[in-house]
Amino acid sequence: MNINRVRRDISVIADQLEVPGIGFLPVNAFVLHASQPVVVDTGLSLPDRRFVETISAVIDPADVEWIWLTHPDRDHTGGLFDLLTAAPKARVITTFIGAGIMSTERPLPLNRVHLLNPGQSIDVGDRRLTALRPPLFDNPATVGFYDHSNGALFSSDCFGSPMPTAEAATADNVGAVPSADLRSGQLLWASVDSPWVHAVDRNLFHDSLAPLHAMNPEFILSNHLPAAVNRTEELLRTLSEAPSADAFVGPDQAALEQMLASFEPSPVSVPPTAS
Repeated sequence: MNINRVRRDISVIADQLEVPGIGFLPVNAFVLHASQPVVVDTGLSLPDRRFVETISAVIDPADVEWIWLTHPDRDHTGGLFDLLTAAPKARVITTFIGAGIMSTERPLPLNRVHLLNPGQSIDVGDRRLTALRPPLFDNPATVGFYDHSNGALFSSDCFGSPMPTAEAATADNVGAVPSADLRSGQLLWASVDSPWVHAVDRNLFHDSLAPLHAMNPEFILSNHLPAAVNRTEELLRTLSEAPSADAFVGPDQAALEQMLASFEPSPVSVPPTAS
């Protein structure tokens, strides 16, 4: 994992996951260094990720007061319970549905939950954060937010894109990726992560982008994209194409068996024994 600093009050815990046939998917968590510090999501649920150990390089976990869970998918909740132990005063910001989904695997302690719906705001000491539902999402509990103090939009999965290399996936910004490659990657990710977008009324979907056009955030911080600075209009333009993009069709069983066969070792020739 890399630790990138977007600006003095935002750190990115930048991880990645290789997805065969698609690329290297960025998997980010964030630390918002507010006067009441906020951790946004907690990374992958893989045994070799030591999220609390990594985040300790940028903040003492005991100082964390809020954990904003953008949605309870396992690439967002990896370090959640370890962080709750290390941050005894922290409360988890989620929705009623988010808390309900978590309860099917490992319930959140309800005395440490703060329910917040899209359109509502929370004061974290030196700034106001307004919850919103991004235009694209893969989980009904998804809630990102806008930070009114610095113009940063935390967009959860929305605006994501696989990257060509692990290094690009964990880069400090998306500027090194050519615009054409970024556009194609984002349209691919929209089809993979939000396949329902191909069935929506296109005019209504375009209308759903209007609030973000009006907001015009300086920073777009997606869990699945390196930080994007002053790229809002470009990224929204790409998003507007998502309903008409090619639908994603993944490998079938025959393709899986072919891939597995390619991993099998070649038969080893055994020399005849001497008589």
